[in-house]
Amino acid sequence: MITLSLVYDHRGRTRKGEDGPVEVRVTINRKPYYINTGVRVCKNRFVAGTIKDTKDTHDADILNERLRTIATLVEQEVNRCLDERKEIDVADIRRKVWSLGVAQDGVDDTSLVDWIKERAKTLSLSKGTRMKYYTLCNKMLEYGKITRWQDLSVEAIYDFDAWLHQQDVHLSENQLRAGMEPRKMGDTGVSAYHKSLRAMLNRALKIGKIDANPYDRLRGEFKHTKRETTEYLTEEQMQKILDIEPVPGSQVDMARDLFIFQMYTGLAYIDTQRFDATQYREVDGKWKFIGERVKTGVPYVSMLLPPVVEVLKKYDWHVPIMNNQKYNQLLKAIGMVIGIERLHSHMGRHTFGTWMLSQGAKIENVSRMMGHTNITQTQRYAKVLAKDVYDDFDMVAEKLEKKKKAKD
Repeated sequence: MITLSLVYDHRGRTRKGEDGPVEVRVTINRKPYYINTGVRVCKNRFVAGTIKDTKDTHDADILNERLRTIATLVEQEVNRCLDERKEIDVADIRRKVWSLGVAQDGVDDTSLVDWIKERAKTLSLSKGTRMKYYTLCNKMLEYGKITRWQDLSVEAIYDFDAWLHQQDVHLSENQLRAGMEPRKMGDTGVSAYHKSLRAMLNRALKIGKIDANPYDRLRGEFKHTKRETTEYLTEEQMQKILDIEPVPGSQVDMARDLFIFQMYTGLAYIDTQRFDATQYREVDGKWKFIGERVKTGVPYVSMLLPPVVEVLKKYDWHVPIMNNQKYNQLLKAIGMVIGIERLHSHMGRHTFGTWMLSQGAKIENVSRMMGHTNITQTQRYAKVLAKDVYDDFDMVAEKLEKKKKAKD
């Protein structure tokens, strides 16, 4: 049995006096699904499935017309599935309804949300980055106030930020079973949504889709403060990775070799999985290559150092292919065995940058080796080395202080 109805804020998250979302509820075999209409009003205005005017509002006719349009589109899509005897996919219906129904006033044939989805689909992006944009679109649809181009404004961005901070972080069944308490989205998660939206709006600005990016007036805001420390391995810890001998051919063995590959190339995980040895050319007995990073498209300069060549020979000049999640799980286990806390894939890249600088490589050249977009990114590794130097200064200062006290 399938029924359709209009409901107000089914999650009950709207505070008193604020505008909340009006949604289409699709009930399939007693299980409800919700599709945001993009209409937001105070609760007292939504009466018996329709919006009423108050003494301060005069837009009920327009909003009710929009609700009828969205509801009709939903009904048509449901009926089409029934006629074609297809399984009813509410997520697919939601996408189609918004594609057809959200553009208004003749401003644009494509909604802002659909444009972002289309760009994410057609751009050369990693799977993870593409999924971030899809997740952003889902959040924008859930929020309902930034779905059209004409919705963009500084005020709208501020409101979106406040709304994101009130959203619950999704917990998996395993996390719930482990006793993790529900919590609101933190600055890191919220900042990721702003970063994705800002990036897409910059693309829209470049091609003339919009005249201004509202984020340009908000420079420095909504940015997550990154940790000052960069996680990397010392030369002693690097040697421990080289010395460990897992069961040959096991997944642990493959994870160790992949990490060694990262430690001595500086390649990010996604770049290792696209590695192609045939692109390298032998020059004076050394294998060299100039390529582009998958994530950013920034050129990088690479040469295969002896530990890397050993790994490649072991796998017939290929790199072990591993799922990123599984790879990090195995690295964590390896780290526990050799006494390295929180060993993870990106630590290999950080280790390469820090190690090359410690060997005397120029910071400008390390930046090219790693394909950084600017030298500021590489300076993180120089700061790490400076910290090590200051630690040694502290050690010497303590010894001098002890000698002085002993004399006294």
